[in-house]
Amino acid sequence: MSEFTDYLSELFSDFGQVKARKMFGGYGIYLEEIMFGLVVEDCLYLKADASNVDQFEARNLCPFFYHKAGKPIKLSYYQAPSEILDDPEEAAIWARRSYAISMSTRKTKRKKS
Repeated sequence: MSEFTDYLSELFSDFGQVKARKMFGGYGIYLEEIMFGLVVEDCLYLKADASNVDQFEARNLCPFFYHKAGKPIKLSYYQAPSEILDDPEEAAIWARRSYAISMSTRKTKRKKS
């Protein structure tokens, strides 16, 4: 793991025991097998949907994009506000929101199967 992902374990300690798993040149950030965050190049992104995307956009935080076959692909993860990176209580609040979205998305996918 990286120093940054090790730090996130400390940062999110008020939220729970999170783990980072390597994936596609970055890391997925998990709590109990549910991915709620993404780290790419030491930048934290958190899961977003219609219920919280305005909180990211109000701070001019960018969604995560990658390119496939020359086309940009937008994921439902937005850059985390920098102020939460020094505040475990605030980080836990943001993590809970993103975790709830991931849980909801997971339940929806299971119903479709």
